[in-house]
Amino acid sequence: MTKKFLTYSLLAFLVLIFTSCSKDMGALDPTYFSANPNPLVLRGGKVEATVTGKFPVKYFNKQATVTVTPVLKYAGGEVRGEQMTFQGEKVQGNSKIINYQTGETFSMPVSFDYAPAMAVSELYLDFDVVQKKKEYAIPSIKVADGVIATENLLSTDAGEIAPATIPDAFQQTIQQAQQADIMFLIGQANLRKSETQKETIVNLLNKIKNVQNEESQTINRIDISGYASPDGSYNFNQKLAERREGVAVDFMNNELKKLKASANIDSKFTAEDWDGFQRLMEQSNIQDKDLILRVLSMYQDPEQREVEIRKIATAYQTIAQDILPQLRRSRMNIIVDVTGKSDDEIMQIASSNPSALNVEELLYAASLFDGPNVKETIYKSVTELFPNDVRGWNNLGAAQFAIGKVVDGQKSLTKAASLNSKSPDLNYNLGLIALNDGNFSNAEQYLSKAAGTTGNLNKALGTMYLKQGNYNKAATYYGSDISNNAAVLQILNNNYSAAKNTLNSISQPTAKTSYLKAIVSARTNDRDGVYNNLRQTLQTDKDMAKKALTDIEFAKYFTDPTFLSIVK
Repeated sequence: MTKKFLTYSLLAFLVLIFTSCSKDMGALDPTYFSANPNPLVLRGGKVEATVTGKFPVKYFNKQATVTVTPVLKYAGGEVRGEQMTFQGEKVQGNSKIINYQTGETFSMPVSFDYAPAMAVSELYLDFDVVQKKKEYAIPSIKVADGVIATENLLSTDAGEIAPATIPDAFQQTIQQAQQADIMFLIGQANLRKSETQKETIVNLLNKIKNVQNEESQTINRIDISGYASPDGSYNFNQKLAERREGVAVDFMNNELKKLKASANIDSKFTAEDWDGFQRLMEQSNIQDKDLILRVLSMYQDPEQREVEIRKIATAYQTIAQDILPQLRRSRMNIIVDVTGKSDDEIMQIASSNPSALNVEELLYAASLFDGPNVKETIYKSVTELFPNDVRGWNNLGAAQFAIGKVVDGQKSLTKAASLNSKSPDLNYNLGLIALNDGNFSNAEQYLSKAAGTTGNLNKALGTMYLKQGNYNKAATYYGSDISNNAAVLQILNNNYSAAKNTLNSISQPTAKTSYLKAIVSARTNDRDGVYNNLRQTLQTDKDMAKKALTDIEFAKYFTDPTFLSIVK
């Protein structure tokens, strides 16, 4: 071999080495790249996927650094995700090294915060190369379409999760009671004239007379009880108490006859009034009071009690003088039903002159009207007339939230919190406001204090976890709930049979109900179901045609003539 030939061979080898190390890296084969899932899916407010790619054998320049950037492109904009950088074997750096001879497969996580414009989008990988002092780009590669945003069909408004109102204490009929005692001498049951002329007895009889003249009042019943004091033999006291009961019943029947009134009389007797004795002892300042009360707790037999109390000689004389006479009686108690304003009256007054109602009547009035707008007006009256009642402010906030006045509702609820921050209904409503705003931290804080609310706490918690992408936890709170939101969760969990049953069971279906049915049909290859349910959707809400036209759930129908005839 000549020296000249060796020189040419060495030159050719150096040229080959130089070109292999310095030439630009060309376009990559798109089949080397994929994304999972594809199409992209919204979950917990984010669009996440795993991209898998491959740098083929004898491709990656030993002196190059390649930065791979996921880019989600949509009409009017794009968003760039977290980059991953790779380097050739001769590059000094800390990035992952790709061997020129063998190439390598890689995977990278992709995550974007979702925005509605991303519903129609495409995921690309951008490749930026730095090779010695030269910078250039390898052609981008599309790896996925996006985004299936069915999770976004969740609703946090009052139509799906109703706010809670703190109930009123209004009673259409209330009861009033008035009582009087007929007192007797020791061992006697005769009715003394002086007792029948007492002020308390006269007032009781006047009450019966007045009820006769009031249309809104009726006597429910008259309770009469005869008593004997706990001194002497039990058998004697039993008969004595029974006689006192009868005397009082006869007296009341005679008086009712005079007044031409009628009433049911319930009567009974108590042989020895130990309960009354204990109550009077507790209220007294009698010497050895605590010792006597201890005797009552130690002994249940009435005769034994009397024996032990009589042993306390210093106190018994006072007991016989001050306590026992008060127990020799018959008590008459009249129960009167008082019927308040009718519903029609309350509604009329609430609309024309709310100040003429008390707070319970006004709160009750709001429950009689249909529609949150009227309720808002009435609850405003409550807050103006009774500004320190937490119920008015809470219920006003609930009504405002129900009609979409979220900011006003939050202000009203904040005022309510300044009056009583521990109210379960109030915390539930504040949780709904936070959930509606997407503030999950505040929503969880408020809802954790809402146990005992009149609202649907489980549905609120289920929706919160569903919005956060925690589908399993959401399912534990939804349980067997029948709602559009429950069906969304079942669709996202690929439980299409359950979703179909839920949607068919909704008593008042909406456009969203039939739209969700169309999605279930699309996912289960029920072409007629897609058509029919979309037709039903658009009969109720024509604006949803635009959504269906670009919803990736219906991607395989985008060129279908029947589908297009429905949604266009």
